[in-house]
Amino acid sequence: MKLQICVQTGVEAAVKREIERLGLGHAPAIRGRIELSGDWDTVARLNVFLRAGERVLVEVGKFPADTFDALYDGVRALCWEEFLTPHAHVLIDGKSFRSKLVAVKAAGGVVKKAIIDRLKERFRTNTVDERGERAVVGVSIFEDVATITLDTSGDGLHRRGYRVLTYDAPLRETTAAAIVEDSFYRRGKAFADPFCGSGTIAIEAAMYAKNVAPGKSRDFDFAHWKCVPKGVLAAVREEAKALEWSGDMGHVYASDLSPRAVEIAREHAKRAGVLGDITYSVGDMRKFSCAERYGVLVCNPPYGARMNDREDLFPLYRDLSKMFRALPAWSAYILSAYEGAQRALGRPDKRRILYNADLKCSLLAYYGEKPPLAPDGASLRD
Repeated sequence: MKLQICVQTGVEAAVKREIERLGLGHAPAIRGRIELSGDWDTVARLNVFLRAGERVLVEVGKFPADTFDALYDGVRALCWEEFLTPHAHVLIDGKSFRSKLVAVKAAGGVVKKAIIDRLKERFRTNTVDERGERAVVGVSIFEDVATITLDTSGDGLHRRGYRVLTYDAPLRETTAAAIVEDSFYRRGKAFADPFCGSGTIAIEAAMYAKNVAPGKSRDFDFAHWKCVPKGVLAAVREEAKALEWSGDMGHVYASDLSPRAVEIAREHAKRAGVLGDITYSVGDMRKFSCAERYGVLVCNPPYGARMNDREDLFPLYRDLSKMFRALPAWSAYILSAYEGAQRALGRPDKRRILYNADLKCSLLAYYGEKPPLAPDGASLRD
């Protein structure tokens, strides 16, 4: 099967490294999607293990479609009976770019009719009651070529299931995981988030260090499809459980000025199964210090405009710079949409663009002193 992984802009490299670690080889990224081949075991492994990917799709077909008739004929010609039953609850997710078929809603209606007609014909039934398994069909029309997909994930992979309470401007779990993946953080080093908010960054770091698969306990749409061999998802979940790290993982620190934020973060860590692996405290970022020489600081400080806060944030960012520069062997990764961030923090060693929801942000990386080689010859950064 041809598979696609949906990713947010800026996290492609992190997802590619995850795919390689899963033994699935090199996969190219094209227009926000990473393409690879695999079977249902691959689908299960991607959904369970991916930290930074958003969705796992099966490509059902691809064909020219510059008219509604061509779209209908192309969709109806696909082998929907290999994936769906006459009870499938078919939903359409459509988009069009640089194509003649710009009426996305109308195109979705054509696609759904073609699928229903095909199922009725192949199963010799007069109706498709849509009381069964959910099937989200993606219709992406780019330069008059339609790509038709099935979403195996259902809810986005950022929905780990642990974040149930709300707090201001939360960072998406997959974005936090991508930042951790791209940082110098590895098991055994100290980690800190002094603006922890609802706790996402520290939780994702702890799950990364413990090798906890983010999708090990959640549900996926493909698990309810009759075309999927029984036991595939259960076997991958057992594998995920066996791979979890139970030894010392180093210290993860999370703090916030708001007692309510820390309370919420603790509850989320409990639900994620990593409460005992994170040291929480209520306190001002400016007072953070750590006796451990080498560590990684990752944070998502206030942006100002996003939170309807018009005060000048320059002093806050300037003090953040002073704080992490007092830890010369630590590396810092600051995600922010505040325009004055770089001016206050200083020129970064690396800068790239990420998105927090739909808000364009800069991830500013400041590298600390390189640690000595470990006994096996590997740097603690490796």
